[in-house]
Amino acid sequence: MTQTQAETRRGLLAATAAYGLWGLLPLFFRLLHHIDAIEIVTQRILWSLLLILPILAWRGTLPVFRSTFGNPRLVVALAGSALMIAINWLTYVWAVNDNHVVAASLGYFLNPLVNVLLGVLVLKERLRRFQLLAIGLAAIGVAILAASALTTLWISLTLAFSFAFYGLLRKLTPVAPMTGLGVETALLAPLAIAYLIWEAGHGGIGFGQDLPTSALLILSGGVTTVPLVLFATAAQRLPMATLGLMQYIAPTLQFLCGVLLLGEVLSIGQMLSFALIWIGLILFAGDSIATARRNRTAAAA
Repeated sequence: MTQTQAETRRGLLAATAAYGLWGLLPLFFRLLHHIDAIEIVTQRILWSLLLILPILAWRGTLPVFRSTFGNPRLVVALAGSALMIAINWLTYVWAVNDNHVVAASLGYFLNPLVNVLLGVLVLKERLRRFQLLAIGLAAIGVAILAASALTTLWISLTLAFSFAFYGLLRKLTPVAPMTGLGVETALLAPLAIAYLIWEAGHGGIGFGQDLPTSALLILSGGVTTVPLVLFATAAQRLPMATLGLMQYIAPTLQFLCGVLLLGEVLSIGQMLSFALIWIGLILFAGDSIATARRNRTAAAA
């Protein structure tokens, strides 16, 4: 096996592990269904920070992490992305613990198409024919979902757009992935601590109630950070087209968890909506593969 093949293999394993862990998150958070969603997210933030800082120290990037706080432009941009990811996390945890896993998975199916839409509106990118068709089909799917499941539509759209805006802000912010995640988490940490202090004085917090709950809340930092580290590893070793196709592992697993393991029932409207969005994703993925091949051929020529 050549070095390039070995790197690709490690990238594939890392991407599969990252998206697999993200796809199984509903099962993890359902174990914490007795804890308020805001507390889960605040605990997730603090335990993530305690894991990220040693990783940054091990990589020798703590000086870069500290120096980032001296750049007001970067801090403002990362504060915006931190707000987006906090909204995403809170919506996701609440949706899972309120039995809306299918609606949450739909949000992440929609996310790649929203990314394309933001690329056109914000970055002035031009859409190819099949991308236009994919977005059109997804829009029809969302319209059907709005008519048949209006009460959960906001979950899907909030997750899709918050993560898309998070990705956009991070794309426009010149900072390394782990450093950026560390700064985002550090910016959210004071709010998380303030909320936990307030909650402790108004009925108590879940952490410390019993050993299993406390252990799961500590572990929430790992299930947040580890997939992101794996994803960063995969992104360094795999073409973007391959990584883009593999991202559908996570919402597919979430969808299967909701329907097969957590007992959620699909309505006819949801079935039609998913079918249209899946067709759109297939067109989108096919166009991405074809474009990547043409680019490689042109580069080789």
